[in-house]
Amino acid sequence: PIIYYIDPATPKQWVPYLIAGVNDWNVAFEAAGWKNAIRGEEWPVDDPTMSLEDARFSVIRYLASPTQNAYGPNVHDPRSGEIIESHVGWYHNVMSLVHDWYQIQVGPVDPRARSIKYDEELMGDLIRFVSSHEVGHTLGLRHNMGASAQTPVEKLRDKEWLEENGHTISIMDYARFNYVAQPEDNIGKSGLYPRIGEYDKWAIEFGYKPSYIDDVKEDHLYWNKVIIDRLEKNPRLWFGGEGGNSDPRSQTEDLGDDSVKASDYGIMNLKRVVAAIPEWNAEEADMYKNVKRMYEGVISQFNRYSGHVGTNIGGRYVTQKSIEQPGPVYAPVPKEKQKAALDYFNRNVFTRPSWLVDLPYIYNITDQPDNYLHSVVNNVVSTSNLLNIAKLTRMGQFAQADPSNYKPEEYLSDLTSMIFSELDKRQAVDSYRRYLQRRFVSVALTVVNNKDNALTDGRALILAELKNIETRARKAKSSDSVTKTHWQSIAQQIEEGLHPSASIAGSNR
Repeated sequence: PIIYYIDPATPKQWVPYLIAGVNDWNVAFEAAGWKNAIRGEEWPVDDPTMSLEDARFSVIRYLASPTQNAYGPNVHDPRSGEIIESHVGWYHNVMSLVHDWYQIQVGPVDPRARSIKYDEELMGDLIRFVSSHEVGHTLGLRHNMGASAQTPVEKLRDKEWLEENGHTISIMDYARFNYVAQPEDNIGKSGLYPRIGEYDKWAIEFGYKPSYIDDVKEDHLYWNKVIIDRLEKNPRLWFGGEGGNSDPRSQTEDLGDDSVKASDYGIMNLKRVVAAIPEWNAEEADMYKNVKRMYEGVISQFNRYSGHVGTNIGGRYVTQKSIEQPGPVYAPVPKEKQKAALDYFNRNVFTRPSWLVDLPYIYNITDQPDNYLHSVVNNVVSTSNLLNIAKLTRMGQFAQADPSNYKPEEYLSDLTSMIFSELDKRQAVDSYRRYLQRRFVSVALTVVNNKDNALTDGRALILAELKNIETRARKAKSSDSVTKTHWQSIAQQIEEGLHPSASIAGSNR
């Protein structure tokens, strides 16, 4: 069997959970026809013939470090691809990371999460999941960031379905914990934790089940057919890769097949968490350090949802195919999904998310709570999210191929209508919206003035929107003096941004 030894420096209470994380992979090997293929064992400290540094032995090393991480490399023979050994590393402070993830994502659902310190069983379970993921890497499995997208969002609230299937089909995704489940769903831990799923079983079969075909080309053709046939029968086994390719199905830290719905459910839980942070994280003599850390964790989680949703806008589906398979490799995200994503931002970001700062404890952790709200805006109204040139270029090319797709000019019109909705209505603009509008203008000017964008349609379209906003802002009327000054400032900001030399010359006259 493949044996992973546990570093004797490991705190004793965590050893059984690390061993369990290794042994969990047996279910995948058994599905591929191998029994008792893998196991974890304690290091034989009394055996003088063995060394932790010996390349003949695979080890899960314990690293006493403040680093919040773990890793799972392997050493393999480049001639054959055979994996020779691995030294998994887990840093002590990964426990802090999983603590915060768990409380922020499922605290409203699992009462055990509502504490600054977890009991041994809960923390052990979380360590087990981390070790199992890293062992998966050492066995040759890559991340599959598309795994969680194979679960319909509403099934993430279905107790019976989750107990049978889990919330993601692969432990090799960054699916973490089931933040979609609501308190009334009564989901147990089997529906909250990742576990070895059907994709993992399929990946182990592909990697470890022999074809008994000696010819390399014939072996390749055999497995190509197996993959095509298997995916045709079970599309859930789709491999989404490492993410980062503008495919909303393949993202880190996300759940479900609809990021808008999943994020809406996630926000419902974040509202519960942020209100309860002081109660759940009370610790004698703490100078609000715990509260601030967890609060900023909520902000980060909320920003992740914005990233997940934003990938739909100007996004594409990337479905790798062999030439024997029909259909395109690249396809646009449907227009209705992109518009739903924009509506999400209008509801949750363009409208002041007061639930994040209207809290009785907010002035115990900051004297400027609006800075947190500004960080939320900055995360969304940015060159990497809503004003990304690559998104606009992709939208334009997909719309050129099929005019029913979401056109970049239509998108920008929708976007500015939402952000500048008060402009023609003589409405007062609150401080949050004033910041949002100034941020939009600032980022739009950055895009327009970037020489690398000079030849793109996206730059021209954003420039047209800026000129339109400037014209309307100069004509805007308001009985509110701050709003009136704001519109004058917006017009001046655009003029100076587009014609900096002219504005400097004017100021010197």
